[in-house]
Formats: sequence, structure tokens, C-alpha cells
Amino acid sequence: MADFMIRFLFANLFLSIFFGIFFTVKKIWNNQLTSQTRYHLWYVFLGSLVIPFLPVHPVFLKNQIFGLFSIFGAEKNPSGESLISSVSSSAVHASDWMNDFTVSVSRSAPSMLGNLLFLIWMTGILVMTGITIKSLLLFHLLKKSALPLQDTTVTCIYQQCLKETKIFGEIPVYSTAFLKSPIMTGFFHPAIYVPIALISEGTKTEIRYMLLHELYHYKHRDSFVNGLMNLGRILYWFHPFIWYAQKEMEQDRETFCDSSVLDILSGNEYQEYGLTLLRHAQKVSSPSYPFASGISTSMKQLKTRILTIASYEQPSARKKVKSRAVFCILLLLFSCFTPFLSAYAFDETYSWQNPSRHTVSYSDYSSCFDGFSGTFVFYDLKKDSWNIYNKEQAVKRVSPDSTYKIYAALFGLDEGIISPENSRMSWNGETYPFESWNQDQNLSSAMKNSVNWYFDAINEQLGKGSVSRYLHQIGYGNENLSGDFSSYWMESSLKISPVEQIELLTKLYHNDFECSEEHIKAVKEALLLSSSEQGTLYGKTGTGRINGKDQNGWFIGYIENNGSPCFFACRIEGEENATGSKASQIALSILTSLNLWE
Repeated sequence: MADFMIRFLFANLFLSIFFGIFFTVKKIWNNQLTSQTRYHLWYVFLGSLVIPFLPVHPVFLKNQIFGLFSIFGAEKNPSGESLISSVSSSAVHASDWMNDFTVSVSRSAPSMLGNLLFLIWMTGILVMTGITIKSLLLFHLLKKSALPLQDTTVTCIYQQCLKETKIFGEIPVYSTAFLKSPIMTGFFHPAIYVPIALISEGTKTEIRYMLLHELYHYKHRDSFVNGLMNLGRILYWFHPFIWYAQKEMEQDRETFCDSSVLDILSGNEYQEYGLTLLRHAQKVSSPSYPFASGISTSMKQLKTRILTIASYEQPSARKKVKSRAVFCILLLLFSCFTPFLSAYAFDETYSWQNPSRHTVSYSDYSSCFDGFSGTFVFYDLKKDSWNIYNKEQAVKRVSPDSTYKIYAALFGLDEGIISPENSRMSWNGETYPFESWNQDQNLSSAMKNSVNWYFDAINEQLGKGSVSRYLHQIGYGNENLSGDFSSYWMESSLKISPVEQIELLTKLYHNDFECSEEHIKAVKEALLLSSSEQGTLYGKTGTGRINGKDQNGWFIGYIENNGSPCFFACRIEGEENATGSKASQIALSILTSLNLWE
């Protein structure tokens, strides 16, 4: 929930921008729109309130953020069998060439902030829910005291109103002494409640006008819309635009009902309808029931309504066309904003791709993971086929840790900071926690020993702007450099999924980055781990150590045999001891079971 609240906060910033544009466009075009369009535009507004809570990524997001589940649509290989049902749980121990060094990072502030925001948000929701429940209880008391309408004269007027509004079927009508003006309410079973004072003191014309108004509330499904708006007010209790929007929507709702009534009245009745509102102005007040719609309104809104009634003309065909055009424009605008309104659009945990042309199979390697949760993803380039254990973890974006050094090296080579002929850097004399770090390094030794200071030096010379440009150029995960520049790749802002790791390794292998072939070759040589009769193994480990505990272990790479590579990515996570070395043992165990390595 802490992570959701941070994303929800950002989503609300975009909501505010959208609301600002929405209100501005609506205000500019207000006089050019029909009352129906002005009210229906609020449906777009209500739709925007729902988007942040949808547990899916919007379809408008760029390719690298959406759609991977559709990629992996096939659950089995063409034969219909799972590729590997189980493998031996004995781990193949990593050789001496597999050094996995890392440093600890601290991580607590974002979670604390998220938890605090969540607590504040929930407190406001509980308060607003309490207020709503109190109003519902008051309505329940009113409902218990109400009696079915028995006045024959009013009943006849009501039946005539049903015909005029072309509503088929009976809507219950009750009389009550606890209302000043009629209301229509009921989420699933709407009913109309009429004040006894109106029945006894009102003229037939006044009763007719008020009943027509309430029936149009029913016809417009206003109780349902009011329910959504009140739910929005509960969830967005902190957002001033929501409170402002509710008042504006009430105004447009009543104006639309007034216009609907005027459309079935003759022109000489317009004045009498407006006078009815004025005569009952002293009794008018906004209903205190959260899901009720009525002729009642505030005095400010009443003034606007009277002026609208006094100048009312049935909308021309041109005005209707113009109204539909504005509605479509705002709807299009809403569609464009949808990716940014979703809190899940800011969720960098998952990635989606769309390699539907590939063959994908799923296997159970759980016995190899020794109690850790994690995933193993394998891609055979020659067969163009994927094999995956734990699909959910395979597309989960997490920090790359030291596996990112593969691309930091490539960036440094491309910028000329280091070269294949001269990649040596002098040790600055600072004592590091690993002896192998406390000496001069070249690219091969720095990659083998995962020497942080070597790659930090490359980053410092590149600068944040260049790193950001390179990350975008190769499409590295979420491309997020918002963390500290000295550690953005270590359990911080930069994140990538195992599937994305393999896709990048494939591009690196083929040099789809359009870098110098010499530089690609230098990186590959730095990743060389071992050779055997079965082929050559290239790879890089990574460990995420948080508050002194190893919680994220990576091993990614590929095996090359006669120029035909097979790529793999293994990731494990746990409360502790989830290291890159352990991930490499698991990966080599699975590769051995596939007869790809010994």
C-alpha cells in the first residue's frame, strides 16, 4: 500500500492538470453547449476518478510498459507438454571465476512516507464514510415515517406525468412531513418522496411541475450518478476540485432536468415553471441525503436556473452538433490523459512486451530454488523459443544491481572514457570492503570482481544527462534515474525485469544498439566466464543488499555453441542470503538439467 500511495499521489497531480483543462474548456464553451451535453460531460469527469484504481496498465502506454501477458499467451509448448516438469535440486556450485561482491544500501524513507500518506488517506475516508452513513441513517428514518401516496388528485397528476415523460412502469411515490421539497432517491429501487405541505398547499400546476422534474431525475439515472459522485468525494476527500465539481455537477443536473421539463411544456408555461421555483425558494435547500436528487438547490444555483429558464430556447441542430463535437474533444483529451491518470501507470514493478510471434513454454523449476522465490527465463535464439519458470516474477521489474555494469561499460566505451586497448583505471587509495577492489582495475577485472568504484568513475565522467540518453536509447527497463546518481542501479530507482534483461542481452549480442563492433566485443570478453566442449559461458551476477541483508540475487548471461547462443536470466529474492552467487548456482543447475552446461 505504501508504494500505491506514492503512485496515487503522482496520479493525482495529473488528475489536477486534467481537471484544470476540463473546467477551462467547459467554462469557455458553456454557453455553446446544450444542457444535456453540459451534464453528460460530467460522465467523463467521473470516469477519470475511476482510472487510478484500475489494476491494469492503460492500453495507451508505450510498448515497453504494457502487454507482456498477452505475449505469453501459450501456456505449453507445441507438443502440449510442459518442457521440464522437475529437475534435480542439487546445486551446481559456481567456479572460482564467479565473484559476487556488493555493498549495502539503506532503504526506508519511501515506505515511511507511503505508509504515512496511506494512514492520512484512510483516516479521511473513514471520516467521510461516517458522515455518509449518518446521512443514510437520517434518510432511513424518513423512509420509515413515509406513507404511500393516497391523495387521488395527486395520483392522477402523477399518472399523467408518467405519460408525458414516457416512463413505463410504476415508480413508488411516498408522502412525508420531513421534507420541504420533493426528492427522488434509491440506488437500485428509486422512489419519489413528496412533502405533505406540497400536497395540501400546492396548486395542481405546481405539483405537476415538481413531479415532472423528479421523474426526469429518474429518467436520467441521477441517483446512480449521485452515488458515484459521493463515492468519489469519499475517496478524494482531500481534493478541492472534487468538492467544486460536485457543486457544478449539481447545477448542471438541475439545469438539464429543467430543460427536459421545458421541452414538453408550451412556451407560455415557461414563466409559470420559473415562478414555481421562486415561490418555493424559501423552502428550497440542498438535500442532506447523499444519493438524493430533487428540485431543491442553493439560492445561488436557483438564480442561475431562473435566468436560464427565462431565456430558454430549444437547442438548434447546429448547437447540438457543436455540443457533440466538444464532447468528443473532451473525451479524446480524457483518453490521452488516461495513461497518466492511472496510479498503475506509475507502477514500475511490471513490464509488458508483445513477442506473440515466439513460442513460449512454462516449466516448474521450484525444486532448484531452495526456498527462495524467483524466476528462471531462458531464450533459445535459433529456435526463437522461450522457457519460463514463474511468469509473474519473470515480468517483475526490480533493481538490476551489478548486472547493470554490463551497460555502464558499454556507455563508457562508446563515450571514449575507456577503450578496448586501454581500460585501466588507477585505484584512488580508498580502502574498500573487498581486497580485490583495492588495486588498479581494467574492464575485465572490474567486471569479474564487480568493482563499484570503477563503474562509478565511468558514470561520473558520463554525467546524468548522457546516462539518461543512453538508457533511453537502448530501452533499459524503466529508464528511471531519479535515485541518487551514485547508486540509482542498486536497489533504487532504476528497475528491469528478467524478460527485459534477456531482450537487452539479445540486442547486445547482435549489436542492435549500433555501437562500435570493437566495443561490443570488449564487453563480451569482459563477460566471458568459462569455456567447455559444450560451449562458452558469458554472464554477470548482481546482489541487492538492503540494510545489511542480501535480498535480491541476479545471474544473467548466455551460452554460445557454434555461434548459436541461448540466453538466460535467473533472479531470486528473500529476506536474506539471496545473492548473485546463489542465483548463479541455481541457473547452472537448471542449465545442466537442460544439457546445455556441465
